[in-house]
Amino acid sequence: MIRIIILLLCLPTYLFSNDTEAYIKKYRKTAIKEMRRYGVPASITLAQGILESGSGQSRLARKGRNHFGIKCTSDWHGRTIKEDDDKKDECFRRYRKAKHSYRDHSEFLATKKRYSFLFEYDKRDYKAWANGLKQAGYATNPNYPTLLITLIEKYDLNKYDKRGARRAVRKEDRAEENSVEKNNSTTSDKSKYHEVKKGDTMYSISQKYKVSIETLKKLNKKTNNDLYLGEKIKIQ
Repeated sequence: MIRIIILLLCLPTYLFSNDTEAYIKKYRKTAIKEMRRYGVPASITLAQGILESGSGQSRLARKGRNHFGIKCTSDWHGRTIKEDDDKKDECFRRYRKAKHSYRDHSEFLATKKRYSFLFEYDKRDYKAWANGLKQAGYATNPNYPTLLITLIEKYDLNKYDKRGARRAVRKEDRAEENSVEKNNSTTSDKSKYHEVKKGDTMYSISQKYKVSIETLKKLNKKTNNDLYLGEKIKIQ
């Protein structure tokens, strides 16, 4: 019991945040795509992304689109961003889009010799991968494997490592969309909402519901046109 309590105290609070669920929903397809191309388990990629980026809320993730804490190396010739880590103002890689961070993470593991032994593990053996990353020196935190495994098991991320994961995700998305549409059509509340899906913008929503962008911003108390996946936008 004491060991369990100590472990829970070590876990970052965002592990239990709605931001984490939104993060998984937003990047699970990207993680699956990277797994199919490079062989890194999608569960490991997602867990590392959550852990390293604070579920996408860290400054490094927001300003630098760096979701994996990858630092500048001698062979990096791209953009950079400074962030305090082991030392003050360390150099980290900066990307134009988050998906570029995911691709660089895959290539980083696949091309660095010290990580080569990981690819001998079964892609579904997330525990071996989690411990192997620590062994290879990806992170200095002694609890790093435990944190990754906790995330994977809490959010059932290893389901994205299975064959047919992409089809399963598409099926989940369709079921959710149907559920949202059904709830919107049967609700007794006079207010109506639109759940933001991939590709949605304030303009596309305003066109769909014949509501001006300024009205949408006023209804939702927004000062800009930013949206996030899964957000419920009030349209009436």
